[in-house]
Amino acid sequence: MGPQGVGKGTQAARLAEVFGIVAISTGDIFRANIKGSTELGTTAKEYIDKGELVPDEITNAMVRDRLGDEDVKAGFLLDGYPRNAAQVAELDTALAGFGWELDGVIELTADREVLMERLTKRAQDEGREDDTPEGIARRLDIYDKETAPLTAAYAERGLLAKVDGVGEISEVTDRIVASLATQLG
Repeated sequence: MGPQGVGKGTQAARLAEVFGIVAISTGDIFRANIKGSTELGTTAKEYIDKGELVPDEITNAMVRDRLGDEDVKAGFLLDGYPRNAAQVAELDTALAGFGWELDGVIELTADREVLMERLTKRAQDEGREDDTPEGIARRLDIYDKETAPLTAAYAERGLLAKVDGVGEISEVTDRIVASLATQLG
């Protein structure tokens, strides 16, 4: 978990490799559904093109579908999901349906100025239409309001590992692995 631009995707890929599990990114799921012109993908694209977050029911359906894939059975890491209390409840329900439970939750942190700088650079480098300054600020505000409070709930469950997301990529990965080792034993 963490705000956009904190490095969740980069770290998810690295951690998937370290632990030999699959990284599941809601962004990748969205792009696959959009590219495949699925009904969910077409609807999601309408929101993404406006720089808005995709509604929960669409996101939840895509995540549920992905969790049913064969490669997930050996373990997985969710990147950017859940983002709000309704998604936490949906994730708990979906995991219980598979007979699974969460092992841990990683929260990557960074100052807002760092995030704005990173996302502005990403927009320039990748030509991402959804990364306008206004869109970035709106999504960071939504994160602060809806997603950040979830970390307290995960901390109460004893699942949260809070990690500084600023620094060299390998240093951040090392901090995450060390934090998980402490948390998971």
